[in-house]
Amino acid sequence: MFEVSHPEVLARDWLPPVVLGREREVAEVVRRLDPPLPRAPPPWVVGVVGTSGSGASAVARRAAREVADRVRSECPGPLPRVISVRTTGLRGTHGVASALLRHLDEGFDGRGFAVAEILAGFLRRLRREARPTVLVVDDLHIGGPDLGPMLRALGDPDRFLPEGEFGIPPIWTILGGTPEGWATAVAATGERLALGPPVRLDPYSVRGLSVLVRDRAERALGRPPAAEQVARIVELAIADGGGARRALDLLRRELIGGRPEAADWGARWGVPPSLVEVETRVVRAIEAVTRDREARVGDVRRCEAELARAQGTRPLPATTLWRRIVRLERAGYVRRDIRPGGIGGTRSIVRVLTPVDEWVTSARRPETRRDDARWSGNGADGMERVPSSGMATVGLRPPSDPID
Repeated sequence: MFEVSHPEVLARDWLPPVVLGREREVAEVVRRLDPPLPRAPPPWVVGVVGTSGSGASAVARRAAREVADRVRSECPGPLPRVISVRTTGLRGTHGVASALLRHLDEGFDGRGFAVAEILAGFLRRLRREARPTVLVVDDLHIGGPDLGPMLRALGDPDRFLPEGEFGIPPIWTILGGTPEGWATAVAATGERLALGPPVRLDPYSVRGLSVLVRDRAERALGRPPAAEQVARIVELAIADGGGARRALDLLRRELIGGRPEAADWGARWGVPPSLVEVETRVVRAIEAVTRDREARVGDVRRCEAELARAQGTRPLPATTLWRRIVRLERAGYVRRDIRPGGIGGTRSIVRVLTPVDEWVTSARRPETRRDDARWSGNGADGMERVPSSGMATVGLRPPSDPID
């Protein structure tokens, strides 16, 4: 544990004044949105896409702040607002629309309202307050909510206003997420809206991650961190197959505590932990549909199938997916439940007990195709090799415990 002077900068949603290594992309998003008076007709929508950990969320939120700052400095009148919504954990279009309106009415409960009614309430409230607004809809992913109704409403908001009323303050929208999530959002809009190409982010380089980790550590500690500490965190993040998100998670745990990570296991046991095999896409599917809530196993299966098809491989059979969930339950990461309802009179529910981004993971076995050769024997690190079938590996117990 370290004496941290400013722990708030380690929060997942903390927004730095400058997104290091992404200044050009932030400027490009602002340029395309063209505040304070866009020359193009609405909707004013720009996408920011990249692989997980490439900084799409930070770029989207930083660009939104800069758009609002530009409007504030160049236009008199009501101050602009920034509304940010993460799609992960929201149930469909209805969940996104309800989350938007809750930013304007904290007590709003969307149950019993149609999506069109919720969007109409949101747009009418914006017109009543007469405040320019920047929307950030983040965490777009395969299997995420359908954003088509929301984007079409932003393209023609007057049809949602009471009869005889028209015109609302400018609304800029930034969509952030994976390339697959962006493609799904574009397809959902149909031919009625023409969205331009997104701003694409390349994965962080080793140098870029090092600069990012060093800057965040220095802000938290109030002093420059040790070079060895930064190098170790970056090395662990890359070994785990992650980018900025994973690196900052490791930094957070090292500075202020948290669940054990790879460095702790290595120091305690001298060898890597026992590993339970779970395909990376299964972990991603569970994260996508169960963040901060429970979800049906059928939803996990549909999301896993979409991810598998995007990788060019076959989805897991239902029984195989069920075994993966059982393994994660034995690890204490999820809980299964059987409830009345559904086909056959029962419904299978899965609930995440520990946030997925806190699971102790390793990427020793890269994503491979199903027909890749099997590994055999023991590696140089003393670990027994298993078939390389696109598995992510989740650390569970000391190496003395057998794997079922």
